[in-house]
Amino acid sequence: MTNTIKGPLWAARNWNAEDGAGSIHDDDTAAELGFRGGTVAGDIHMNQFPPVLVGIFGQQWFERGHLSLQFRNATIDREKVQVFAEQPEDGAQQIRVWMEREDGMLVCEGTAGLGDHSGSELRTQDYRACAPEELKILRRVKPGMSLGSYDVMAHPDKQFERFDRQLISDPLDWYRHASPWGEPVAAPCTILEFLWGSAMEGLGPLVEKSTGLFGAMEISHTNGPFLLNRSYHIDCEVVCVGQSPKTEYVWYDQHAYNGSGDLVASLRIQSRAMKASSPLYL
Repeated sequence: MTNTIKGPLWAARNWNAEDGAGSIHDDDTAAELGFRGGTVAGDIHMNQFPPVLVGIFGQQWFERGHLSLQFRNATIDREKVQVFAEQPEDGAQQIRVWMEREDGMLVCEGTAGLGDHSGSELRTQDYRACAPEELKILRRVKPGMSLGSYDVMAHPDKQFERFDRQLISDPLDWYRHASPWGEPVAAPCTILEFLWGSAMEGLGPLVEKSTGLFGAMEISHTNGPFLLNRSYHIDCEVVCVGQSPKTEYVWYDQHAYNGSGDLVASLRIQSRAMKASSPLYL
């Protein structure tokens, strides 16, 4: 029987509540859509995985490791959650990982590993698009569409502030201080803010008014780590567009390159738009 590795219990914080009315992280908006309160974003939960993965794979996880998750149940501010991972068998480069709330509710599940991630949780999904005429909220979003290219500087201010306020679950010292690679390393939430933030410049204007949430997310390092105080070039594109009974969804990729043109990190996201939040479904 496979042994299980456990991380510590942490009370995850919903710092996105400051996004204001209309966001899934806002208590009133979330309640209207059937949630218990403003939800903790998926990238905030992802922050809790790296210490466990470094313990399993070593610091090279930040250089060429990946974390690929499907989000199953939402949590709210200060609910305690815990990371679990399979103990890898000899030579295994990919393992199952998941997160549970303190009472055992499954929050997310997927895979993590080193190197080739073509067999990861998200890379093995069915990416066949639905018929375009079935879409309303995402009707202007097409598979293969470019969401633009952007140049960003990975400023450390937000990550340092969250570290100092003890908002990052299970934080590594490398998030605030010098790392084995010199500069501090970006936590998953910080990678998302720079890569996803770039993609939203192109995607946001194409999406009809609605409330969205993350359905799945994968961070993969190729020539990592993604370091702070560095400049990156970000390319973004749509992978697939589809729908479920309650949502319309779009899968999209973001790739970050360093000044030498080397791929440093990639982010694949499934964003869901709640049909119940859109006037197009009234």
